Amino acid sequence: MTRALMWEARAAEGRAADLERWVRDHALPDLRAAAPERLELLTAEGDRVLLITWWTGEPGHVPDPPDGLTARPVHRWSFTSAHVE
Repeated sequence: MTRALMWEARAAEGRAADLERWVRDHALPDLRAAAPERLELLTAEGDRVLLITWWTGEPGHVPDPPDGLTARPVHRWSFTSAHVE
């Protein structure tokens, strides 16, 4: 069974580059050590940063960024793969 974890944060005003850097420097190394099948980092309009990770079994955990980097609480979703082509 493959599970996907989506983690999305919206940067505080003027902090998008800092948030992305935090994800690269802190969240990604910890996730890599947990050995996901796949890991993807995306950015979007509105100063949003999104991580999508795929796992066999239980997904790893992405911590919350330090205070002051985000405009609102982080959103997290976990999905179980139902069909792949």
